[in-house]
Amino acid sequence: MKASKPLLIAAAVVALLAALAYALMARPQAPAATFTTLEGKPIALSDLRGKVVLVNFWATSCPGCIREMPGMIETYRQYKDRGFEIIAVAMSYDPPNYVANFAQTRQLPFPVALDVNGEHARAFGDVQLTPTSFLIDKDGSVIEQTLGELDFARLKARLDKALS
Repeated sequence: MKASKPLLIAAAVVALLAALAYALMARPQAPAATFTTLEGKPIALSDLRGKVVLVNFWATSCPGCIREMPGMIETYRQYKDRGFEIIAVAMSYDPPNYVANFAQTRQLPFPVALDVNGEHARAFGDVQLTPTSFLIDKDGSVIEQTLGELDFARLKARLDKALS
């Protein structure tokens, strides 16, 4: 019986290390997307490596999206100088003039992109519900996907950790 105890401990340690390795490797890479802002400026996710990025799919007709925008603005202002970026991606069904008006009247300080033909929504796993957000780490891995409104206390805790 005594000889089996170290063997069980060793097996448990190996299993734990294997689970940890799998968890670290299981993080999917963000798609190789290049967004076009309302101003016509391209933003490639690959160019944002080294930053933590929140890609937020939203629509002007989405009540939850509208409710979370003040929190996104505040979070962006709080973390942008520490290496945080937000890209707000308007869904393909959202009229571009509505999106531009919303961005202008709310003075959104982060880039707003149009997903005119739905290619970005498809690239991120066929996003259909809004809001849907993807938090991407400095290495380009998706570390969290949120369907529905963001929990800003949780997001800030994740940002404090990811940006440290």
